[in-house]
Amino acid sequence: MEQPADINAHLAGRLRSLRSEQGLTLDGLADRTGVSRSMISLIERGESSPTAVVLDKLAAGLGVTLASLFAEKASVSASPLSRRADQRLWRDPSSGYLRRNLSAPGFPSPIELVEVVLPPGALVAYDTAQRSVGIGQQIWLIEGEIDLTLGDETYRLATGDCLSMRLDQPILFRNPSEQPARYVVALATDETRAGLGYTQR
Repeated sequence: MEQPADINAHLAGRLRSLRSEQGLTLDGLADRTGVSRSMISLIERGESSPTAVVLDKLAAGLGVTLASLFAEKASVSASPLSRRADQRLWRDPSSGYLRRNLSAPGFPSPIELVEVVLPPGALVAYDTAQRSVGIGQQIWLIEGEIDLTLGDETYRLATGDCLSMRLDQPILFRNPSEQPARYVVALATDETRAGLGYTQR
């Protein structure tokens, strides 16, 4: 797994680049995300280890997925192959969950795949609701169990279950068991559905 300093340096560069591409100041991104200007500045200097919740707010404000913050800038020359040994790993300093970017870094694709290991008893709550782009997400549980709360509805997922959703309301992941839960997250961005409501039934 990459050392914290290495991953923090990567996140710093990605955030600075994405913010610059959109012509946003630190104050502008802070207003858009609710993350303080000082915190964003620390992250962009590689001097802070941000939590998954903070990174999700920044990603939503920048109109990208959380997974894309750990990827490389898209390039037509990027390899389509992602070797297991080369996949970027990151541990959330708050919940301890471990995420692995499965998709080839920098290879242009409408789909992003992430593998997550959620420790026993761990909880991660993303309170970001509306986003500037529409994002579809599917969770496929490989082993263990999780309680996933989407808005006002909670789903108990067991091994092999797959849940589809839109990322347009708060979402909470909780591992109620005494064993780690491992699942794959598939994300796809659809700018044509940005801000549209979605009812899952």
